[in-house]
Amino acid sequence: MKICILLGTRPEIIKMAPVIRACIKKKLDFIVVHSGQHYSYNMDRVFFEELVLPEPNYNLEVGSMPGYAQTAAIIEKFGHVLEIEKPDVVLVEGDTNTVLAGALAAKKLNIKVGHVEAGLRSYDERMPEEWNRILTDHCSDFLFAPTKLQKRILKKEGIKKERIFVTGNTIVDSVLQNIELADTEILKKLDIKKDRYILSTIHRQESVDLKETLAEMLKAFQLIYENFHLPIILPIHPRTKANIEEFRLSVPEGVRIIEPLGFLEFLKLESDAKLIITDSGGIQEESCILRVPCVTMRKSTERPETVEVGANVVAGTEPDKVLDASKKMLASSRSWDNPLGDGNAAKRIIKIITK
Repeated sequence: MKICILLGTRPEIIKMAPVIRACIKKKLDFIVVHSGQHYSYNMDRVFFEELVLPEPNYNLEVGSMPGYAQTAAIIEKFGHVLEIEKPDVVLVEGDTNTVLAGALAAKKLNIKVGHVEAGLRSYDERMPEEWNRILTDHCSDFLFAPTKLQKRILKKEGIKKERIFVTGNTIVDSVLQNIELADTEILKKLDIKKDRYILSTIHRQESVDLKETLAEMLKAFQLIYENFHLPIILPIHPRTKANIEEFRLSVPEGVRIIEPLGFLEFLKLESDAKLIITDSGGIQEESCILRVPCVTMRKSTERPETVEVGANVVAGTEPDKVLDASKKMLASSRSWDNPLGDGNAAKRIIKIITK
């Protein structure tokens, strides 16, 4: 049996790392293909080095381009790789253009598809990721749902229960495998102390590509700093940085913009933060696992379990609402139970595939 693992972005590398390690431990025949959707050192290369992962067997080097063109380019280039390698199954993770393109290319060649993190739904059709995960789910042969909630969603959409497997989320595996390796020097480098700063990330297309929404997010940071006098550490995504400059917006006092970080440095910043404010789906999960309160600057979430256990509040982007949510979460207990898995998701996925 031959497995092909396709990935293309920072979150995919992090979440598929435990699956790659499980393949190595089992001495399975597998290859890793990188689409090149994320292509800078800070956004992708550093994660292979930090997580001690093997070099990808292929890098498609698609780079940055409009979503439709990027999806088409990955389908064509990945299709050629599949014709050469002839794997029995392709594993994809999440909701990016890489994921949908990989699934479509495999199905066109009658190769089975396994979707890791299947069944997530935000029900926000403005998000390109929502269509990517829906379409990928409906052409996959193995749907690895993180929790029973996603299994129910998939069954309601008409997917046969025999194709759905509840495995837990591989991000739990990755956090637990790497938390002891988290880079403690980052706090010294930034001259900050545990529980004396707020960590934030903002990058989503439907957020930062709109001047009004991005301006609201920055105004929310201003209000939060004025109320709590805690520095807001913001590792800047290239898209966010470009749009702040293009829209001629001002970064408010108290916001410290830094370059994107590796996973181990960022994991340490997450674990020691007083509060996390984000529009990222993955960081909602990571903050929940690490028991750090989270405020999500979006109108919806595909991770409702984090809200249900009290780890997260979906606040939208209106500054006053983000401030109110931040006050609520800063006053909250950190005693919630992690609903996302026990750290053995990758082992279950590989066991199912090989069986």
